[in-house]
Amino acid sequence: QVQLVESGGGLVQAGGSLRLSCAASGRVFSRYAMGWFRQAPGKEREFVAAIDWSGFRTYYADSGKGRFTISRDNAKNTVYLQMNSLKPEDTAVYYCAAKPGVVSGEGYDYNYWGQGTQVTVSS
Repeated sequence: QVQLVESGGGLVQAGGSLRLSCAASGRVFSRYAMGWFRQAPGKEREFVAAIDWSGFRTYYADSGKGRFTISRDNAKNTVYLQMNSLKPEDTAVYYCAAKPGVVSGEGYDYNYWGQGTQVTVSS
């Protein structure tokens, strides 16, 4: 089992920044690929970013390329999502997720999910 707890969400003006954190406990964190997903009201969950176990390989949805950066600190069992130049359309609940093995951009591949953290971007 892996327990995931997100933090760092909040209300920010368009153009601002937030850094989300996801703290993991349980099985060996460094063996898991990690992903960030989001879900806006009335919309399906969508992929945001993912990182492999080593932290050397990262993947982004087109919506976040150039603005979002995913990183991890295996010593702290934590994955981060730095979000810059935020837009109102980034408003959503953001979830982190973990899966063993190779990284994936598909939510159904992930075994463990956090409870989510709300990000609201005002115009």
